[in-house]
Amino acid sequence: MILGCIDPRMQEPVHDYAVKQKLIGQYSQFTIAGAAIGVVAPAFDQWHKAFWDNLATSIQLHNIKSVIAIDHRDCGAAKIAYGDASVATPEIETETHRKAMAEFREEVGQRQPRLKIETLLMALDGTFITLS
Repeated sequence: MILGCIDPRMQEPVHDYAVKQKLIGQYSQFTIAGAAIGVVAPAFDQWHKAFWDNLATSIQLHNIKSVIAIDHRDCGAAKIAYGDASVATPEIETETHRKAMAEFREEVGQRQPRLKIETLLMALDGTFITLS
């Protein structure tokens, strides 16, 4: 499964990533504001169940073996969830996403321990860094 953000700027880069990884036709997709932030941030707690139910359904229907969460820089949902200060500099922004991704990995591990988990932060130019 690829978990991505609703931001229109991210749709093509996420698709390009899937193409480069040779994942086309082989993954389920879930798109929610903030990607991993939307799944773990208390500000969006009403959304969390939808993601976890969808993940379980994707495992059941499509036998997925991994989840790839792709957050991105300049994310409005990050600002809503954690405040403007959480993204005030690139370093602080990276740390905000790193913490959210750590929580995401922990929750996936508890709920679906057999899944491989990859967490990425995408820049607006489409480049990625792995957050672990």
